[in-house]
Amino acid sequence: MEKPFGHDYESARALNSRLGEVFREDQIYRIDHYLGKETVQNLLVLRFANGIFEPLWNRSHVAEIQITVAESIGVETRGAYYEEAGALRDMMQNHLLQLLCLIALEPPVTFDAGPVHDEKNKVMRAIRPIDPRKVDEVALRGQYGPGFVGGKQVPGYRQEKGVAPDSKTETYAALRLTVDNWRWAGVPFYLRTGKRLAKRVSEIAIRFHRTPHMIFHRDPAGGVDPNELVIRIQPDEGVALTVAAKMPGPDLKLLPVGLDFRYGEVFGAEPPEAYERLLLDAVHGDSTLYARADWVEQAWSLLGPVLDAWAHDGAPAPYLYETGSWGPAEADSFIARDGGAWRTP
Repeated sequence: MEKPFGHDYESARALNSRLGEVFREDQIYRIDHYLGKETVQNLLVLRFANGIFEPLWNRSHVAEIQITVAESIGVETRGAYYEEAGALRDMMQNHLLQLLCLIALEPPVTFDAGPVHDEKNKVMRAIRPIDPRKVDEVALRGQYGPGFVGGKQVPGYRQEKGVAPDSKTETYAALRLTVDNWRWAGVPFYLRTGKRLAKRVSEIAIRFHRTPHMIFHRDPAGGVDPNELVIRIQPDEGVALTVAAKMPGPDLKLLPVGLDFRYGEVFGAEPPEAYERLLLDAVHGDSTLYARADWVEQAWSLLGPVLDAWAHDGAPAPYLYETGSWGPAEADSFIARDGGAWRTP
């Protein structure tokens, strides 16, 4: 089954109920192509096959996590579909929440469908529910306006075919979520996705705490930015770790440098397409990288207050943003409330 798995919590439950009348859960494969990407699969290998990362993978060392799935294209010919979906349903409810779960889950007993799904469900249950009265504190939406791409003028969302001229459908969405468990208490998870943004890129950025005391007082800048681990999902699949280093010369000046691993440079051959891997898994009866019914329902339940708030007749219109930008200016204020800033991929 290809997404969407329902339109909201109630429709997802109804769909799962109908499917359950005909098939067992282990016969149903709800495909999310993001889970078939090589870098997403490697995320669990990075965490659990290397002894240096997992001890740091917690609130004592991680300050915040940002997950970005950005597209440079508009809705193209899918305006009518997008009017019914929007960015929250189209990308956030599935792709980005799946990535959050893979980042946040506890080590499964084995890399098999049951244990992996169970740990992802524990993450979903630990995410703090969204208060319907405080949606604006944890969610923000935007809509792209007209602009230029490659010197060519392109229409705004409301000028696209199949889109209402007064549409309030979001083409950009940002969330601030918290996972209330022992490992992640107090660590904000920032998720954002949008169309007509500055570039096509999907990545997970894990920003670590600063050193507790900077001993290099001779450095006029007072130090460097915190260490950051970036997992690039597309394009240029790979992993980059930013560390501080001394710039050559007589002065003690610190600069951030990147330790960069790229799949294409190391392994050469192009990785298989995500659907290739997932369809092969289905042939083999392996649903590890698929979505389970209870996870889907939990995801819809989590986002229900946001969907209801944005669908309300009196809800303010989405913030407009310029084509080719990184979203509405209000998104910067949204993350700045915690003293943070969006990472520019």
